[in-house]
Amino acid sequence: MQKKFPRPLLIFYILVAYVFIQFCWWAYSLVQLNSEIYELKLEILKLAHEGSPEILIEKGKLDQKLYSRIWMVLGEGSVFFILLAIGVWQTLRSFRKEVSLARQQKNFLLAVTHELKSPIASAKLYLQTLQKRELDREKQNEILAKAIADTDRLGSLVDNLLLATKIDRSDYMLHFEELNLSDLVTQIVATHPEKKRIKTEIQQSIKMHADKLALTSIVLNLLENALKYSEQNIAVKLQRDKTILLSVIDSGPGIPDEEKQKVFEKFYRIGNEDTRKSKGTGLGLYIVKNLAERHNGAIYIRNNQPNGSIFEIEFLA
Repeated sequence: MQKKFPRPLLIFYILVAYVFIQFCWWAYSLVQLNSEIYELKLEILKLAHEGSPEILIEKGKLDQKLYSRIWMVLGEGSVFFILLAIGVWQTLRSFRKEVSLARQQKNFLLAVTHELKSPIASAKLYLQTLQKRELDREKQNEILAKAIADTDRLGSLVDNLLLATKIDRSDYMLHFEELNLSDLVTQIVATHPEKKRIKTEIQQSIKMHADKLALTSIVLNLLENALKYSEQNIAVKLQRDKTILLSVIDSGPGIPDEEKQKVFEKFYRIGNEDTRKSKGTGLGLYIVKNLAERHNGAIYIRNNQPNGSIFEIEFLA
């Protein structure tokens, strides 16, 4: 389906074209007017000083005035044109930024609506099943575990929404303490609902000065992102040399090079929310990047071979 051209942008282009045409017309008219005045004064000069040598001096003065006025029109016109071009460029840039933000927010609202309704409806169905049917103890425990998993998913979504809001506030503070990062990552993986799909390679006794909740959020969001896009197992690596390197490796479809920096923007998700099948809100990687930078770290995306992505966070040791 062909995208509809935005009406405000069309009106803006028409207005800019009108201003430019009018500018060229008035510049041409001013030059023509000066030329006509020059010709008229030259005729008067010939009548007043016919046969006199002063006519050459006066004509030279008239020529100088004509050229100076023409250059003045061209100079001021050039300045006006440059300012107009800069204004148009800045306006288009702001317009496209606002359109992009509005589209991302729309996608975010669609995603959040789905992400909120899905676990609530699922948990409700499980509880209704327990209420209406007589099941053996093993089946009850299985249904309760699934309902708890749905509420955990809902809680994780709410936590991300609150954390993203806090990150945007200038007064958001982290509480740093000495942490055993190796134990923290091991514990997060061991208690994850999909721990069977997560392979680990963790160097022991890696410690760093960090905020425990923030580091937990970083690891969880990286795991959720990798598991979401990969049908196969994922890998988590933690090692220390000159720096501390945390890597999460998946074998999903990968991320195009032109999208690698965009995925860290707030609300940004590859594709369109109406056709996208994977769950998510576009906040996870935004949170990861911001929290990593607050820990004096940097995040990179590399291509995994033969397919997939490698998310690496490098913390200064």
